[in-house]
Amino acid sequence: MIQAKHLERRYGNFSAVNDVSFKIARGEIVGLLGHNGAGKTSIMKMLTGYLEPTSGEILVDGLAIGQHTKEIQAKMGYLPENCPVWPEMTVIDYLDYQASLHNIPLAQRKAAIANAIGRTALKDKATAPIQTLSRGYRQRVGVAQAILHAPEIVILDEPTNGLDPTQIRQMRTLIKELAKTATVIVSTHILQEVQAVCERVLILRAGRLVVNAKLAELQKDDALLLSVNNDIKQLLRDLPQVNEVEELPSLPQRKRYRIKTQPDNAPHIARAVNGANCELYELTTERHDLETLFAQVNEEVQHV
Repeated sequence: MIQAKHLERRYGNFSAVNDVSFKIARGEIVGLLGHNGAGKTSIMKMLTGYLEPTSGEILVDGLAIGQHTKEIQAKMGYLPENCPVWPEMTVIDYLDYQASLHNIPLAQRKAAIANAIGRTALKDKATAPIQTLSRGYRQRVGVAQAILHAPEIVILDEPTNGLDPTQIRQMRTLIKELAKTATVIVSTHILQEVQAVCERVLILRAGRLVVNAKLAELQKDDALLLSVNNDIKQLLRDLPQVNEVEELPSLPQRKRYRIKTQPDNAPHIARAVNGANCELYELTTERHDLETLFAQVNEEVQHV
């Protein structure tokens, strides 16, 4: 449904997005991750047509951003990081105004507004001026305007920002519901949120795409992490249970290895280490959660 080809965005000599390509299928929930300045917001603005790429191409259902921007924007709902709202307006008046901008027919407008208010749990605040709302409720108003016109694509920048734990759970449920009829892209700094709702993750670092994988694939346990006091790389490679050995950055007086093998083979590895008269400091199954993946990405930066 969405295809980005060699996206670049430069500001003078600074490259905010550098040769980024990816595809997102219809109905996917994709997490867009990266530290501040990684290029997340620039990519979302380019996907929504608010920012023109320096080079590259974005296609949505075969339509190109630039040539068919208005048609593509009509398919999208967008929650920017700082959602613009009119504080003096009530929630329902603001949503009515947004409905007019989305060209929702008058006959359908009341039902569309009621649906958006219900899905974002704003019923009790519908007649309240936006300026009286907490940050969390304002965030929900932003989400309501993003889904008001039943878009095919929903792009949410920090959707749980300012929400309390109960509201966060409600937002997770809403995102999963949205994916039944829409493609959802979520950008957040909270790794647990991506782990909870997303099927695939795109991780950016310094404007480049460094990870593009399904969470289910990342979480497969097919490697062991080993830490010993001697170099035993060749010994490990000679073991019949081992498929591949990767030497990791060493610690003082320790050698570290990533061993491609089934976790059930850990006893065989331990016996081989003991037979080589090595001191065994660590032998664990490699974790594939997002926190570990982020740590690995940062470790790569430190060793470049």
